[in-house]
Amino acid sequence: MTKDDKLTEEKIFDAATEIFEEKGLAATRMQDIADRAGINKALLHYYFRSKDKLFNAVFDKLAEKIFAKFASIFEEDMPFEDKIRFFFTEHIKFLQKNPKLPMFIIGEVNRSPELLSKFLDRININRIKEKISGDLGDDISPDVIPHLMVSIISLSVFPVAAKPIISGILDSAGIDYDSFMEERIKVAPEFVINAIKQQQVESQNKRK
Repeated sequence: MTKDDKLTEEKIFDAATEIFEEKGLAATRMQDIADRAGINKALLHYYFRSKDKLFNAVFDKLAEKIFAKFASIFEEDMPFEDKIRFFFTEHIKFLQKNPKLPMFIIGEVNRSPELLSKFLDRININRIKEKISGDLGDDISPDVIPHLMVSIISLSVFPVAAKPIISGILDSAGIDYDSFMEERIKVAPEFVINAIKQQQVESQNKRK
């Protein structure tokens, strides 16, 4: 691939990402992407034969950004509480810079659940679950781990995905949304950490 080919492909990919995030797969036309990229439709088809092929490439890239990058945090060699704090700091800041991404992922996965299942297999989600379980030890039941994982994602993603709702609630209370999100970087991980500690105490009491 020549340098010009690579630049054209990147231009198409960036344009497709913007259009797919705005409209989703079903409502997007190849002509929309060609227009956004500033090329003709024939050239677009030369690089990407079909809308589905281009969409799959975009979805994998975006899912990689929102899942794989942050899932790897739990592989780091640091205390688990530090991992939780680091995850929320990095993930919330990332989502603030990419506010359309959560709804795009949710919408497309609702349309085609296999998109996410294939991706989660690729990043080995079971390995992440095992790593979290290993970090927490015997004081946390394995049955609690999936709830913990979902809670971590929800606490991070929901305020961004549901920004109009959250903003309305905060406005009525005289609270600025951006200030709230800055506070959330500190508050959200403590909710998770305190919940884990409570589970550990209950587990220890049961063994007494």
